[in-house]
Amino acid sequence: MTGVEQNIAAKLEVLSEEYDLETKPYRIADRDFTFVSVRDSYALLDRISPEDFVKDEQMPYWAEIWPAAVTLSEFIVEELGVEGKEIIEIGAGVGVASVAAAAMGADVLSTDYSEEALRFIRLNSLKNNVTLCAEQLDWRCIRLKDRFDMLFAADVLYERVNLLPIVHAVDKLVKPDGCAYIADPRRRLAEQFLDLAFENGFSVTSHAKSFSKGKQVIPVNIYRLSKFRGEHV
Repeated sequence: MTGVEQNIAAKLEVLSEEYDLETKPYRIADRDFTFVSVRDSYALLDRISPEDFVKDEQMPYWAEIWPAAVTLSEFIVEELGVEGKEIIEIGAGVGVASVAAAAMGADVLSTDYSEEALRFIRLNSLKNNVTLCAEQLDWRCIRLKDRFDMLFAADVLYERVNLLPIVHAVDKLVKPDGCAYIADPRRRLAEQFLDLAFENGFSVTSHAKSFSKGKQVIPVNIYRLSKFRGEHV
């Protein structure tokens, strides 16, 4: 067993003592990936104290692999040229899109508000033999000074209170000539998010995609945000 394999086995052992883990293979474009997540995220609700919920209202959404994350990953692998790009993902969860971008040669900073999520991101980067950095980030209060060529986010437009902070996060984290890609399963809140993006000087284009699992097909839109430079992009 190599050093990397030993490291993976050790992380899996520790996490399996705390979570009911699920490991699944994913075929993204023409590439094979394996991701570890939590089998039942709702089982984690008991781990959130009433005090923490009142303070942050943070649900354990990070623990699941959502269709929008897989769809965004397919878009990254198939359609975006990310090699050599500096990329940040916010609300990364277990790191599906971050790992996909790193596999395509991007320099990736994968972030989530949950410290628990970071452990899964690091494990999944090892399992897929990619290098990335994983750090805690609260999109409501961006202290990070770095700016990036691209920002990725999947399925983050689920609470109205998050919409404007996400727009501001994109503004603070993306270079003036960069862009953000936000994948969303066509929630109604996305329309309000796009209105806020326009009001804050962003041009938006939409890519209509879908996630398929057996007979189930889930529509997903990927919104590209960039700063106005005299005309719509």
